[in-house]
Amino acid sequence: MAQTSTADVDLVGGEVARNVAQAAVFAALIGAFAYVAIPYPLSPAPVTLQVLGVFLAGLLLGPVWGAAALVLYLVAGALGAPVFAQGSAGLGVLVGPTGGYIFSYPLAAAAVGYVAHGGFEFRSLAESSVPRMVGGMAAGTLVIYGIGVLFMWWNLDMTVTTAIISGAVVFVPAEAAKMAAAIGLVRSNAIRAE
Repeated sequence: MAQTSTADVDLVGGEVARNVAQAAVFAALIGAFAYVAIPYPLSPAPVTLQVLGVFLAGLLLGPVWGAAALVLYLVAGALGAPVFAQGSAGLGVLVGPTGGYIFSYPLAAAAVGYVAHGGFEFRSLAESSVPRMVGGMAAGTLVIYGIGVLFMWWNLDMTVTTAIISGAVVFVPAEAAKMAAAIGLVRSNAIRAE
């Protein structure tokens, strides 16, 4: 009888294991970013750093694994891990006024990655121009605002105009700052997932 050792058995490829680990790290990072939440008097939603995490996941992990990181984040929060804004958690948050923003994150990370990487295949960001990365983050922001504003409008019985202003327009300066921070981090090589 031939002997085999565990070294001979490769249950998951090294690249898949690395991608899963990176997605898990980004899910945890976004959960930590959620603790930086500043109540915003112009909106029922606070200003958080979660969207910066969404941008970085799409840029550094690409559209597929960036979205996977955000799915892990959603599942963790839905199961009770305190990873949503200000340490909140659970299904109640996901169906509440700000739940649309959270539900949009996997789609937004995929949009960021798709535009920045020029498709679903992961490519080095060295090949991606700053305008292309900004375009990806702008696309991701539109996804976040589109779904987030709909949830807010539906949950809080606002007019569409009020929902758009208090759920999107007032956050544009904050999102622009997060885009600049993401570009600075990616271009400085301070962090990388390649």
